This record gives sequence, C-alpha cells and structure tokens, in this order.
Amino acid sequence: MADVQSVLDAAGLTNPRVREYVEYWAELTGAARVEVVSSADDARLVQEALEAGELLPAGEGRYYSRSYHKDTARSEERTIVATSNPADKGVYNNWRPASEMKPMLEDRMRGASAGKTMYVIPYLMAPPGNTLSPWATGVELTDTRTVVLHMMRMARVGVEHINDLEDPNSFVRAVHVAGDLENLGQGTPDDQRYFVTVADERTILHFGSSYGGNALLGKIAHGLRQAAYDGWASKKFLAEQYMLIGIHDKETGKDYHICGGFPSASGKTNLAMMLAPDALGDRYHVSFYGDDIAWLWVDETTGKLYGMNPEYGVFGVAKDTNEGTNPTALQSLGEGTGVIFTNVAYNEKTQEVWWEGRTKNPPADVDGWLDWKGDRIADREPGDQSPWAHPNSRFTTTLDNVPNIAADYNAAAGVPIDVIIFGGRTRDREPLVRAITDLAEGVYDGLTLGAEATFAAEGVEGQLRYDPMSNRPFMAYGEGDYAQHYLNVVGAAKEQPIFAHVNWFQRDPEDGHFLWPGYRDNLRPLLWLLQLKNGEVQGRQTPVGIIPTKEELELSGVEISEKDLETILSIDNARWRQEIGFREEHLKQFENLPEEIWVAHRRVAAALEAEADES
Repeated sequence: MADVQSVLDAAGLTNPRVREYVEYWAELTGAARVEVVSSADDARLVQEALEAGELLPAGEGRYYSRSYHKDTARSEERTIVATSNPADKGVYNNWRPASEMKPMLEDRMRGASAGKTMYVIPYLMAPPGNTLSPWATGVELTDTRTVVLHMMRMARVGVEHINDLEDPNSFVRAVHVAGDLENLGQGTPDDQRYFVTVADERTILHFGSSYGGNALLGKIAHGLRQAAYDGWASKKFLAEQYMLIGIHDKETGKDYHICGGFPSASGKTNLAMMLAPDALGDRYHVSFYGDDIAWLWVDETTGKLYGMNPEYGVFGVAKDTNEGTNPTALQSLGEGTGVIFTNVAYNEKTQEVWWEGRTKNPPADVDGWLDWKGDRIADREPGDQSPWAHPNSRFTTTLDNVPNIAADYNAAAGVPIDVIIFGGRTRDREPLVRAITDLAEGVYDGLTLGAEATFAAEGVEGQLRYDPMSNRPFMAYGEGDYAQHYLNVVGAAKEQPIFAHVNWFQRDPEDGHFLWPGYRDNLRPLLWLLQLKNGEVQGRQTPVGIIPTKEELELSGVEISEKDLETILSIDNARWRQEIGFREEHLKQFENLPEEIWVAHRRVAAALEAEADES
C-alpha cells in the first residue's frame, strides 16, 4: 500500500477533503499505488499505455484501443440513481435507496484494485470561471489507464481545479473500478456490474466496466445525471443532453446560438458539426461548441438565458462518419490530434483504422486487418458479412481539434441561447421544422420527443419510443418535477428562446427516398427559425406550431421536387391525432406533471380536432 499522503504532497494536492477521500478509497479498493494526474501527463501516460499494449499506434499521434467484447456500450438496466428520498423516484431513473446501493458497491469494490495503480483525476466540467463552476468540479478515481487518457480528452484535468474551492467539500466524488471484466456475468442473472449515482450525496460509484459511457465519470454520470440533480436542488440550472452551435451572419455581424436534444440516431452530432452549404457559405459561418451536453441558466445581471458545453472533448460514434456526413469530425481525427479510436477495425501492419460507413466498401485488401474483437478478417468464412467495427465504436478527441470550434468555447460567460430545438427521427407526420413560441408548449413538445420504433422492436407500427428532452437515460429525479424545474429556469429569462421541432428523416412511402437532403442543408430551417424569432418571416400557423412557407425557406442550391417540398412543409392531421393519444398515455406515467403541460396538451389536441372538423 502506497504512502498516499506523500504522493498527494508531491502532486501539490492540498484540498483536505480530497485527501481524505483518496485515502479512504485507496485503502478500500486495495490499490498498490496512487498517482495524481494532470493534462501535462498525457504524453507520458500514452507512452506507458503503448508499452503495455493498452493502446496501439494508429498513425502519427493517433491511437487505437479495444475493449472487452462484452463491454462496448452503456448499460441502462444496470445504471441507478440512488438517494435517501423515495420521492426522487421517476419512471426512467431506476431509483434505489442510497442505503442499499452504497454498501453494495463498496462490497464489490473492496480489494478489487489490488496490485493496480489508483489514478486520481481532479477535473472541471465547465469553462474556468463559469458561474456554474461550483457544481462542475470533481475527482475521479480509476484503476484503468485508458480511462485517464479519455478523461484528459473530455474534461479539464489538474489539481488547480480543486485546491482552492470556496467550500473544500464541494466536489463530486467519482469512483471507477473496472473489476474482472471477463468474470462479471454481463447480461446474465448474475451480472455484477452497477453504475450508481448517489445524487443527494454527490457521489458516483461505477463498478464492472472500462467502456467510456460507464467509466468516464465526469462525462455522463456527472455532466448529466449528477448535474441535473444539482441544478434542480439548487434551483439554478438545467443539465441537458443537448448539442450547442453558433451561427454568425457575416452580412449583419450578428451571432446566434442554438441548442437542442436529439434521441440516438437522429442526427445530433452531424448537426452540431455542420458546415454551411456552399450556396450560403459566403454569408453564414457555423461554429461548434459541443455535440452532447449543455448546461443552461439565466444570468442574474442581464436576465438572459445562457448555455455552455461542460465537456472539453468529443466522444463520437464512428459508424457512418465520412466526408459526406461529417467532414468536420474527420478533420478532428487527423495525425497529431491525440485521438483515441475504440472498437473500430484496425490494420496491425499499416496502422490504419476503418469502420462501416467510413467508405462505401471496406478495404479490398484484407491483409493485416483485424475486426473490433481482434480477429483476422482474412480468416473469416466465405460469405461472413459481420461488421468489421462495433456499431458503437468511438473516437475521442479534444475540442481544440475541431476545425470550426467557436473562438469563445472556453469563455467563462457562456453564450446567450436564442433557440431550443428537438429532433426525432420519423418517416412521416413530423414536418421539416415547426416553431413553438409558447414556453409550456415547447416543454410539452420536448417531453413528448421520440424516435420512431420499428414494428419488430416495439410491436406498434409508427409509434414513437419517447425520449423526453433526449434525456431519458439520464433522468436524475421525477419527470414531473423535472418539467416544473425546466419551466421555472427558462421561464425566468427576460427574453424567451423560441422552441422548435425538426425532422430530417421523412421518407417517400413508395420508394423510401429521404425527402430532405439533410447534413449541411439543415442550416436552412435553422436560419428560418432565427428569421421568425426576429419577425422577418411569418410562417403558417398549424395546430402543432408554425411551419415555413416554401417561399420563406432559403433553397438556393437545393435539389428537391415540388412534391417532396410540399410534403415536408405540411401536417398529416390524422397521424397527428393518433399521436396525441400515444402522448397522453406517455404523459400519464409522470407524477406531479405541471398543469401547464396538460393545458398545452389539450390545446394542441383541440386544435387538431377543430382542423379535422373543418376539412
């Protein structure tokens, strides 16, 4: 057992409460060594990981890692929010009593780091000096070196973030122990893994995984679950799974900022990293702030709604990322960026990486290529079409590597929010864009956000899998209380943002082609929203919001037929009335749902019925 206090002295870690916390967990887990890290240690730790075979070189300044084949994604059913108050139980947060979960996790972790190094990662999930910094500091303890390297790309790391806290005890305690990954019973009745956020104690205990979503505790467990609870308990802010972008109008000199939530596979990262289409590039520049998390608050001096991305990097899904879908992402992964690829295909001879969708076809010469499990492609049976890369394979890179990163992404002030958008994936019913100017109706729309399920998966053709605010896996307390808190925070802003719902995925029912080109052209409906907010266009009022007229959309350079354009700018009343029934069932699950949300629901339902009667 290491002399913990001497190690902390040598690292300059002076916060007494952090020192007590590190010593307690070093003893409980049985770690052989303790090491405090900062971002300055990255190159040394990379070299150590290469020498240990934990990383492989993927070209100059690029690295490849492979996780245990049963440890490749977040595990929702093993992810728990625990508190001492049963009233915190919601539909989606898997609430359990802290008195049950804390001892269980301590038992699993006891002695589980024997022979290993415990890395101490002091981190900040906010731009330095941000008004929400008191809720953004944490210390992750991990026994896995690759987790340290990923955290250095996803958070600001160093003892300077925790030494001088106004309250030395006001940091999130985040403990990650990987466990014996090959003997944890993943997916069986004897599954030993648990990923627990003890929200009212600001403590995160994750056991049984080294995959990013389960192991990078500053990211999701702190940045979303814990922060959501903190925002509610403090009545100060919202922590949302939102992307955040800036749009600069070169002609007027004005800057606008848009954030919003999208369920999985609904285009969030591609939108966040979007470039202006060629036809509009001379006038508009799109800046990237973040693709996954935004914290929102009202500035007490100006009364404006502000937002910031608490992360320092991008933990992106590799699948289908290419020059057409997301050239910005590819530029973020170039030589010298320090990017870490996880569970993609790897060529041990050339150090190349590949994933499905990177190119139309996989490399023709399979010599040296290994799939995500490390098996040789050349040894496959004829006709074996199984993926080379895991569908949830990832790349981890810092914000500084993103070519269109906003100049002020690290500014303490954050940025004023003009528009909040929600975007599901539906083949019909949902138009290209519809704007909502009423706060309660905007929150109602976010609570009923979803992506279309398949008949095979869900059993009801056309019904959505609801993902409220795209926060379903990250809810930290009851959904009714969440809705009221959202109304309170945003409602306190002197200038209200406009809400909107977008959908890039309508298809032709006959041949299945997408009606809207998407990708860079998705800037066009966003510009219309800004014009609507500025009073420059009127749109057309429908029961579910304001949609553009075709004359109002800037369509220069877009190839789209009149028929397709008409479809994506119209409302299918019958399908919407069906949807209202599904929404009511969904919302009835939530206790304490504010009456304003029910009023908005009834108003939309009545408007749809009135329109149907008129026709």
